[in-house]
Amino acid sequence: MGTGILAPMKSTRDRILQTLLRSPRSTINELAEAVGINPISVRHHLTNLQMEGLVDAQEERHGVGRPRLVYVLTDEGMERFPTRYLRLTTRLLAQMKEAMSGPFVSKLFSQVAEDLASEYTEQVKGLSMEERLETVKDLLAEEGFTVEWEKAEDGYRIHEITCPYYQIGQSHPEVCVVDQTLISKMLAVPANKVQCILEGSAHCTYLVKPK
Repeated sequence: MGTGILAPMKSTRDRILQTLLRSPRSTINELAEAVGINPISVRHHLTNLQMEGLVDAQEERHGVGRPRLVYVLTDEGMERFPTRYLRLTTRLLAQMKEAMSGPFVSKLFSQVAEDLASEYTEQVKGLSMEERLETVKDLLAEEGFTVEWEKAEDGYRIHEITCPYYQIGQSHPEVCVVDQTLISKMLAVPANKVQCILEGSAHCTYLVKPK
């Protein structure tokens, strides 16, 4: 691979990441040749990238003898690069809404959240409300949300500081039903939205009242 392709990216680690994007399952020697540094330096960068969760090492057999190590980007590593998933998702949702009724589309989003919540219902059985809130916080973090919660006079307030659905929600606010349904199912009480980033608030806030 010519180094000219890698010119837009500045640091060595970024060049390694971009090489793995273009040539997944590369060996240390292949990365060294592509990036233009020695294999020892590549190994050092790969160790750091693995610790950050951006790169994963896998064993690959090639004939007889010991398997060799090859390197691939993790999902988090892939997310470091611009994609067109947002554009495709927005177009798909627009087509869905033309072909289906509004309530049916909302039901589809709800079903996604219900299916996800059903995977965790056993884990939250017998937990207190605050323990459930911590579980919800962790689960939403895995989905790309940054969540904080606080105890208030009128119940618990859940603040979504960042939302991965924000850009999609501007055209298709129905997507908001996903996190709202997930919170309600996990806490076993309704989650009422009292602030919404799509309406100009700093972030989305849900109010939940324990039974």
